[in-house]
Parts: sequence; structure tokens; C-alpha cells
Amino acid sequence: MLLSIGHLIFYAYVKYIREDYCMQLQLKNLCKQYGTKCAVNHVNASLSPGVYGLLGANGAGKTTLMRMICGILKPSSGSICLNGKSIEELGERYYSHLGYMPQDFGFYPDFTAREFMLYMAAVKGLDAKTAKQRTEHLLHMVNLQDVANKKVKSYSGGMKQRLGIAQAELNHPSILILDEPTAGLDPKERVRFRNLISDFAKEKIVILSTHIVSDVSYIADYILMMKSGQFLLGEPMETVTDHIKGKVWEILIDNREVSKYSRDFSVVNLHHENNMVRLRIVSDTTPAADAITVEPSLEDLFLYHFGEDAQSERSDDYVD
Repeated sequence: MLLSIGHLIFYAYVKYIREDYCMQLQLKNLCKQYGTKCAVNHVNASLSPGVYGLLGANGAGKTTLMRMICGILKPSSGSICLNGKSIEELGERYYSHLGYMPQDFGFYPDFTAREFMLYMAAVKGLDAKTAKQRTEHLLHMVNLQDVANKKVKSYSGGMKQRLGIAQAELNHPSILILDEPTAGLDPKERVRFRNLISDFAKEKIVILSTHIVSDVSYIADYILMMKSGQFLLGEPMETVTDHIKGKVWEILIDNREVSKYSRDFSVVNLHHENNMVRLRIVSDTTPAADAITVEPSLEDLFLYHFGEDAQSERSDDYVD
């Protein structure tokens, strides 16, 4: 029996949806070597649609990994595959799936936001009608429609970040890579940005690297933690802290004892209460007889694995 044009379109649409839903981004034995330094060391992972929070101290290999996924850097060995086919084999078909917001995004300062979006749409190969529609839709989504004709050089840091994520979404990517998207934003802009990412993340593979652990806690479905170019763990957010249960403690001490505990243990937080200090400590063993265990957080997990590296990079609620 011959199928009507309507049936053919319907089945093609269903096939497209199923392929997108079943999408798998595979990292196979991925390495990147710079001379004697191995920035990414035999990384393996299979990513399906969801938001992946990528955490690690400075130099862990996060940005190198994301640049390889985006095709900016060529792996020294190993491969990156989409649904079983290498990105080299897929070529432009792979890049049509990709949206990327780098940490240091290069804007043309004398372009208006609308001009910049239309320029980026042309670079991504969108036709003029689609480019205009997507530009207006996305400028509205990131709340820049009222300043779309102002030059980018007049924008605040938060406005530039919103424009950055808007350009990454121009081609309806199914893989969205965001490198430090909330760096330097105030708390209000961070909340706005988290909400944007949640809106954009539906049915996509989103890899989000950020200094701010609380942002990952709010929006990530999975946590990937890197150290020395390798994944320490890759687990769902719901269970990622389970293996440090019973290893996070609180204790109330005299102010004069703070330096001793800070020297001997990994102190996540301290809070002054009258003439005493409440410490939150990550340790395999109890730091004191009267210490009590508390529910672990993602920040506790980070400090447990990175210790002094994490302590030296923490500032308020920032973790690198």
C-alpha cells in the first residue's frame, strides 16, 4: 500500500524525534597531550540527553575536554562519536548538532545585539528568514529585546552572558556546551541564567562547567568530576554524594581552636555563634568525640576529593 505524503512526513518526524531522544555522545579513550603534560587522560563516557555538571579544580582538563567535543582541538588519541559515528566522519552534520558558549566569548563591540545574532546565524548557515525568526525569539527569551539595537560594548557582563547563550541556541543544537557561563555574574543574574539553561536544556545533552557549585546543584541531572585529566566519578545528582555519607561533620568549638582544626582537617565552612564557632568538616574519621554527622552536599564532595586544591580556590561560594 502506498503511503501518502502526510504519512511520510509523520514517519520522518517520528524518526527524527526518536533519533534525538536516543542520542548518545560517546567519548572513547580520549586523550590530549601537550608535550609531556597529559591534559586529558583516557576519558571514557557515554552521554545521553540531560544536564551534566562538569566539576574540577583549575588544570583538571575541563576546558580541554569541552574544546575537543566541540572540534576546536584534535585529540592526541581516542575518539568522539555521535550515535556510533565519529565526529570526523560526520563532519558538518555533527557541527549542526552543536552549540557552544566558551568561557571567553569574542563579541564584536560595535555590533548591536541584533546584528551580532544575525551575523552568527549566517556563520551557522541559517537562511535569512530562519535567522531573523530565531534572532527575535532568542533575544526575547534572554530578555534583551528592548536593548537589541544597542551596541554590545555598552552591555553589562550579565547581558553579554545572556547574548552568549542566545547565539549558542541559534541552530537548535542537540548538544550544548557551556564553559563557565555564570562566572562573574551577581546572584540575581546567576538565578536568571540558571533558569535560561533549564529552559534550553530540554531533550539536549548539556555539558556545563562552572566555578559555582550551587549553580550545578540546582540544574544538573548528572555530575562529572575531573581530576588530573581523568573522571573521578560520573553519577546522577540524586546519588552522587552517597559515598561520603557519614564523612561530613559539624562541631561547636571555642574560637581559639579554629586554627588547629583548620590545619588538621578540611573545613568546608565556619560560622560564629556567640563566643563559639561551628565548623563543617569533611573527614573519613570523626574530628572530635562530640562531632555529629550531617547530610553531605555537592560542595562537601568536591572538597573531599580535591582537599587543599579546592580550599585554595574557594571564595565565598565559588569553587573552581
